[in-house]
Amino acid sequence: MTSIPSNHSPSEAFSRAEAEVFEKSYTVTEFTQRLQTILEKALPACWIHGEISNFTEASSGHWYFNLKESQAQIRCVMFRFRQNGSTVRPSNGMAVRLRGSLSYYAPNGTCQILVDNLRPAGLGALFEAFNLLKQQYAAAGLFDPERKRALPVMPRQVGVLTSPVGAAWRDVLTTLQRRAPQVSLILYPIPVQGEGAAQQIAARLLEAGARAECEVLILCRGGGSMEDLWAFNEAPVVEALVACPLPVITGIGHETDFTLADFVADQRAPTPTAAAELVHPERQQLLHQLTQLEERHFLALRRRVEKIALHLDQRRLRW
Repeated sequence: MTSIPSNHSPSEAFSRAEAEVFEKSYTVTEFTQRLQTILEKALPACWIHGEISNFTEASSGHWYFNLKESQAQIRCVMFRFRQNGSTVRPSNGMAVRLRGSLSYYAPNGTCQILVDNLRPAGLGALFEAFNLLKQQYAAAGLFDPERKRALPVMPRQVGVLTSPVGAAWRDVLTTLQRRAPQVSLILYPIPVQGEGAAQQIAARLLEAGARAECEVLILCRGGGSMEDLWAFNEAPVVEALVACPLPVITGIGHETDFTLADFVADQRAPTPTAAAELVHPERQQLLHQLTQLEERHFLALRRRVEKIALHLDQRRLRW
């Protein structure tokens, strides 16, 4: 407890303390501005998971919702121009992970999260999101065989989009060096998972298509969990595959792994090695096919000659 100096009366001491309080007083605007600065500096962008409730879509296209759990909730907004960072459309009750930064809105004294990335949380939610997106793209005709391009026969230059340090690149490289050493490979390095991977994959696909250095592209990576492969289900990758002017073969994961990129690509291979095998037949296989073709042509020619000879013999007999 603070003692009151003996040379001042109690009333004088309290008046001095009151004056000190008033000297430190803020206006409401000043206080909220200071609060906003402190909160936004103390809590930079981070990932949060929870359940969506009270979802609404404004006429502007912005998404507003609460992120909640049993004992807490916070308001969130995802502006329309940020929604390409979402792999799903939110709905009430959906479990999600989102990334955002805290914003204090002074006019009504509330805090909210400005969301820039939104994705389903948990394996069940991922399967649900995958099936929903698959239905949407199928309805839009993106999986139709009629829109898919034929692969070139014996291309001379092939582009490979994958991680330069992953096993997928080594598999494609060794397979084509063995099967068709005359084929040139161009590597377009991409991240194959993680934050921002889908956007970078899409940019590389469009870049490779614009540069037109290759006759066909291979988009591939090794195996992984559904979460690891999720970038290949995201809208930027699907849209880039549709827009790319070059035919694309996917070889993503293992035989049992399927992504939306596989359904949209011009051809799907179960593994990176199988994708490389689709690009170019093996030299020995080509030689065998040429030998068979030569034999068929020779037999056809011999039958034709024999038929003509028989016809001439018959005419001579009639004379």
